[in-house]
Amino acid sequence: MPELGLVDTLGILRQPEARPRCTSAGLGWTHLYVSSQREQPYRAEFAPASTHLMILHRDGPVTVRRGKGGKTQTRTIPPGGLFLHPADTELSVELAGDLETVHAYLTDQALREANEGRPVELAEELGVTDPLAEQLMRELNSVVHRWEPSARTYADQLTGMFAAQLVRRHVSRPAASAPSRSGLTDPQLTAVRDLMHERIAEPLPIADLASAASLSSSQFTRQFRASTGHSPHQYLLRLRLERASLLLRTGAAPIGQVAVDCGFSHQEHLTRVMRTRLGTTPAVMRREELRRR
Repeated sequence: MPELGLVDTLGILRQPEARPRCTSAGLGWTHLYVSSQREQPYRAEFAPASTHLMILHRDGPVTVRRGKGGKTQTRTIPPGGLFLHPADTELSVELAGDLETVHAYLTDQALREANEGRPVELAEELGVTDPLAEQLMRELNSVVHRWEPSARTYADQLTGMFAAQLVRRHVSRPAASAPSRSGLTDPQLTAVRDLMHERIAEPLPIADLASAASLSSSQFTRQFRASTGHSPHQYLLRLRLERASLLLRTGAAPIGQVAVDCGFSHQEHLTRVMRTRLGTTPAVMRREELRRR
């Protein structure tokens, strides 16, 4: 599936009043496009886009008017306020002041997967608050700013969580519930683990792991956590750390090579994760092993 890009967005980011600071362009994300920018006052109308848009106001307050004719809404939105615009819907909007924003554009496929394959009708919202959606958008923006290829599984996981939150909190009609399963079957879990080991050095999208279990991404993430007690990203990170520790203790390859061979972006990335999770560093681990020999 092709990467989601600027061409799939509503058009606000192509306005001269929008000055992007960092975007997910070039990262290979197929269901989400994220951009952070400074926006100056503007008034414009936009044709429908194929993606759903949520805007996080990072500062303010600032007044926003939405709609035209007799169907207008005006809100003074504080920091942390959200603006939601569904796909395939025209937008008329006026921004009355300078504003720092994060935009998240999500495919309809991601929403359907979060709703067990059923269609989702999002509401048009202006100035609402949703602490979890805000937190997820801030974390997605942070992932973009400090991007490392090894974070692909984590980015996909956040995308699924973001889609699920939209389905839970921001629909115009409540979504029907679906029967849930408690976890993966043993063959499914084995297939997923085998794929993780096989591709431990590569960026590994959630979609590939879900495919190994013959599930949608959202079903897979829930059922994997039910089976293991961990998210796919956490579990894969643990496997990578175990592999790196083994190579450091038993081999002589440079630490930087061990890091790359185990799916970390570089030596500093391995060092950071190992210090946080094991309370040591690759160099210390190797020195201690040599001392024991």
